[in-house]
Amino acid sequence: MKQLILIRHAKSDWGFDRPDHDRPLNARGRRAAPAIGNWLRDHGYLPDEVLCSTATRTRETLALLGTPAPTRYERALYHAAPETMLDVLQSAQGNSVMMLAHNPGIAGLAEALVRTAPDHPRFDAYPTCATLVARFDIDDWKALMPGTGDARAFIVPRDLTD
Repeated sequence: MKQLILIRHAKSDWGFDRPDHDRPLNARGRRAAPAIGNWLRDHGYLPDEVLCSTATRTRETLALLGTPAPTRYERALYHAAPETMLDVLQSAQGNSVMMLAHNPGIAGLAEALVRTAPDHPRFDAYPTCATLVARFDIDDWKALMPGTGDARAFIVPRDLTD
């Protein structure tokens, strides 16, 4: 059995004159990421491996989640298509893998991997810091195929603050 924690980076700041790759989180993002991290810990959804885009906003999100695990930073995850994300995920070694990346790819990957979409009104939009937890009846990530995951949970930061 393998578990995937699929997270879109927290809200980023457009107020800087920086390349897209180097944009930091804004104040809302800096509040959302720790809230999601607390939720993950409270529910026992902890990674033993992290695959993270190299973008500043994904690195900051990861740091604020407070869920330490060996991390592999992958440039290929920066604005990647779902197929590229799947390729990276199939190289994972952990039993519970967290992937942090960007839309629209992450939303496409989430939709493609689960058998049935979670009953949540924001799943299709996959807003910033949205988090899907899915389980797969496989022994090796190389065997991961679309449409085989069971969605265990899906949450967005507003679910934790409203």
